[in-house]
Amino acid sequence: MDLHLPWEELLIPGSFDYHRPSNLGDAVALLSRLDDARLIAGGHSLIPLMKLRLAQPRHLIDLAGVVDLKGVRIDGGDVVIGAMTTQREIIADAALGETVPILREAAEQISNPQVRYLGTIGGNVANGDPGNDMPALMMALGARYILRGPGGDRSVAARAYYLGVYETAAQPDEILIAIRIPAPPKGHGWAYEKLKRKVGDYATAAAAVVLTVADGRVATCAIALTNVADRPLLAEDGATAATGGALDEESLARAAKAAEAVAAPAADGRGSAEYRARMAGVMTRRALVRAFARAGS
Repeated sequence: MDLHLPWEELLIPGSFDYHRPSNLGDAVALLSRLDDARLIAGGHSLIPLMKLRLAQPRHLIDLAGVVDLKGVRIDGGDVVIGAMTTQREIIADAALGETVPILREAAEQISNPQVRYLGTIGGNVANGDPGNDMPALMMALGARYILRGPGGDRSVAARAYYLGVYETAAQPDEILIAIRIPAPPKGHGWAYEKLKRKVGDYATAAAAVVLTVADGRVATCAIALTNVADRPLLAEDGATAATGGALDEESLARAAKAAEAVAAPAADGRGSAEYRARMAGVMTRRALVRAFARAGS
């Protein structure tokens, strides 16, 4: 970024060519053919970077006209969500709310209604922004991302997709087209706990929990954390601490401590690194309590 530019110019993106394909084949072809091209869905991550000149692509490929990338369907035992499905559509989908209710709970906490009407689930998970809410949920749910490139489709586990800040396992010529989520069993417990300073802010720390209970004991558990590292984190030791017995004070304390230990946040306006790591543990504890209470209900 050229810091010698006048301040008002730093809020205006650099020049670019705009492309709006009407089908997925054309979108893939454009992304493969054009140099320095970026995809845009809702635009809530990319446009702010462009305004600050932290991203200056020569080409923008708008996916809003690709209708094949929208919608929710059941395929065998999986829930399949098109990448251009908006957060508002996630919230409003009754079948999705019944099958994977944690998605609705998290979507309702994303920013504000204006953002949720335009922001897409694909845009939220695709670009590797550690502050986005949905990536941690996808890791906790064992989701897979379907990527399409010139050579066809491939599937990447959400748990293997995030490599660093805005760094993912997607190739430069691939488009994330859909998310496949194994339908959680009936009676599973879930919760997304998010601490934030104000409406619309990224999380200071957040935790997603998906678990099952048998005979009063936690049978399976997954815990994933938001915005406490350079990528979403799977808190495996925390899940292990919560599994195998009743969710009592001792297991809750162990799980929270393990989540706190795996967190590696940076200090920022939301708090010190120590505070944000501690809040990762607090959010984990709260999410476990709520998820356990919901299991079987």
